[in-house]
Amino acid sequence: MTGLSDFSIDMEAKRVELLKAIDPRNTRIAVLYNPDVPSHPPRLSLLEGAAHPLQLQLQTAVARTGADLESAFSAMARAQVLGVVVLSGPPFVAERLRLAEMAIKYRLPTMFAMTNHVEAGGLMSYGPDYTDLVRRGATYVDKILRGAKSADLPVEQPTKFELVINLKTAKALELAIPPSVLARADHVIE
Repeated sequence: MTGLSDFSIDMEAKRVELLKAIDPRNTRIAVLYNPDVPSHPPRLSLLEGAAHPLQLQLQTAVARTGADLESAFSAMARAQVLGVVVLSGPPFVAERLRLAEMAIKYRLPTMFAMTNHVEAGGLMSYGPDYTDLVRRGATYVDKILRGAKSADLPVEQPTKFELVINLKTAKALELAIPPSVLARADHVIE
């Protein structure tokens, strides 16, 4: 087995750090996750570990289907969280437009792993540069076609990451993104 992973253990901590950076007074964030997705419980543990040093209280909200999103966002708003980290996977990828709508409706800044969520109206994403992963994947294909054994090629983690910020969403949330965070962005959607 070989290939490229889109997961890096440091990403969850970075997402929490960036969400805190847009409002340093923030002491309470939520994680929207689906406990039926195998990668979500371990990622939730990583987020809990990342929240503690930043003096953040972490709330959890569960959504197994798109039908659960309204009640999850309503619960997060009642808990007075000031931001939401949305873990990637079902149903969140397919419901990216609805997630953006819910975030604006409940006035909750959102952090995602994938750029397509920000393009759909989410506030921010931090994750692997998928264009780079595809290029690196092509290198693996080339090596295998030239005779390399896939078992001899290591599974690699991402090495390039990108921060994407949607300023239209920030404006809709009446949220001023600090210049220090904007300066770190790889892409800004205006």
